[in-house]
Amino acid sequence: MRRFLAACAASAFLATGLGSALAQVPPPPFAPPKKPAAASSAPSSAPSPSAPTPSAAAPGTTPGVQMAAASNQRAAAATVQRINDYFNSFKAMSGNFVQLDPDGTRREGEFFILKPGRVLFEYAPPSPIELVADGRSVAVRDKRLKTQDITPLSATPLRFLLAENFDLARNANVTGVFQDDVFATVVIEEKQPMVGTYRLMIMFDARTMQLKQWTVTDPQGFDTTVAVANLNTSERPDPMLFVINRNDR
Repeated sequence: MRRFLAACAASAFLATGLGSALAQVPPPPFAPPKKPAAASSAPSSAPSPSAPTPSAAAPGTTPGVQMAAASNQRAAAATVQRINDYFNSFKAMSGNFVQLDPDGTRREGEFFILKPGRVLFEYAPPSPIELVADGRSVAVRDKRLKTQDITPLSATPLRFLLAENFDLARNANVTGVFQDDVFATVVIEEKQPMVGTYRLMIMFDARTMQLKQWTVTDPQGFDTTVAVANLNTSERPDPMLFVINRNDR
């Protein structure tokens, strides 16, 4: 459950055509990691994040953010600012999602975000899972077993996506910002004591900077990818959607 919690807390989404969305996402502009044999059943079309090869920042780029060295993938400081502007342009978001687990299991459902720190993932049947963050904690509920597992929001990669002020230039966990003709990609890494390094790769449409998907790689090298569609940033979700009942444990 702990692995599932960490993975769910940072997964990703794509635009139209959810059934084929994951297959439309090209690999990021850096080498994919070697995955454990147990994860080999996941479709090869799903993007696999990995730490980019360290390189000096290109002239004129934002300090503290590494840029891709290849000329056709070099991300300018303007790209970083456009991503910041997009993420900070909305306080609420809702839509549909498709999640691809490390073993190839495909889940889908609806999600609701209310910044700062609140999110709800409602998985469609037959999955009994529901994930909710209330600004302080993240709970993964099993509605069938009537159990839940709670962890601090600060201990999950989800907090990066739910921050009130998204600022790549000031985020010490950002290890790379890359861009090609299709996607702008941000890579964030975090080392947790006694656990290892988590990697979060967020992908945006290179033209509009709209959120497309994110992938979480856990310390064992397992990827969980979520693609989003039908995004709505004009309606504010009911705050009561994000309540965690701490007596249900």
